[in-house]
Amino acid sequence: MQYLDSFFKYLEFERRNSPHTITAYKTDVNQFCEYLNGCDIGFWNEVTSKTIRSWVVKLVNDGVTARSVTRKISTLKVLFRYLMQQGVVETNVAEYVSVPKLPKRLPVFVKEQEMDLLLDKVDFGKGFKGQRDRLIIEMFYNTGMRLSELAGLTIEQLDLANGLLKVKGKRNKERIIPIIPELKVSLVGYLKSKDSEFPDCSGRHIFLTEKGLPVYHKLVYRVVNRYLGQVSTVAKKSPHVIRHSFATALLNRGADLNAIKELMGHANLAATEVYTHNTYAQLNSIYKQAHPRAEKMEDYL
Repeated sequence: MQYLDSFFKYLEFERRNSPHTITAYKTDVNQFCEYLNGCDIGFWNEVTSKTIRSWVVKLVNDGVTARSVTRKISTLKVLFRYLMQQGVVETNVAEYVSVPKLPKRLPVFVKEQEMDLLLDKVDFGKGFKGQRDRLIIEMFYNTGMRLSELAGLTIEQLDLANGLLKVKGKRNKERIIPIIPELKVSLVGYLKSKDSEFPDCSGRHIFLTEKGLPVYHKLVYRVVNRYLGQVSTVAKKSPHVIRHSFATALLNRGADLNAIKELMGHANLAATEVYTHNTYAQLNSIYKQAHPRAEKMEDYL
């Protein structure tokens, strides 16, 4: 099918999507193209809403989750919007395809006590590697950064004198995050170790491998997974879980929702409001455990 290469370049250079997002788009579009080949459809203007719906039915019958199906439909909406801009098709046929109803999924987070245990009691080991691993955990929990943001963090983004960190988020949107004194101390100590360990390394990246190269996503994920496993029983032990823990801890301690939105780099408040459900669930649990009338009231419900 034509225009795919230019579409993926559009995602990268105009929409400024992350490599991870572009890979997901490519997977979805390629799967759809395989389906079109099976239907003997070779041109974009031959695709109808009925074509897409029949593909959706096939996906569901193949056991693809509602969340994945929703993402694939969204991908096609972006694709056909682009094809309209190029004059290839007259209408965005994907817009007429309804998405499956998704079950509400609350963010998984690690309790404050568990994060305190991890940062205050767990032995990360001595030397550069131990300092780096601890700082990775500390950075995620104290800033709420995404994995891609941390892996790409450079010296130029640090303003230790003013206690600020410039983070480049999705679509290169920049936001400012304060650096608390404890994190500042850890950063200064780590950077000294880094310079001592790799005196000839002129790279701009803050987080390095033991060979002096910029860290890669899988390495950071393994570090987080390993250490979270020592203090928490949550099913998923990933950097994003610590990001959720950062937001939940702020909300539980009374932080303004709009402030959390800015710190997280969310595009809209709806993405941040999901954390309030965790807070309400926690308050409800505490109420049932602590209030003397809670058990009696349940008898009437």
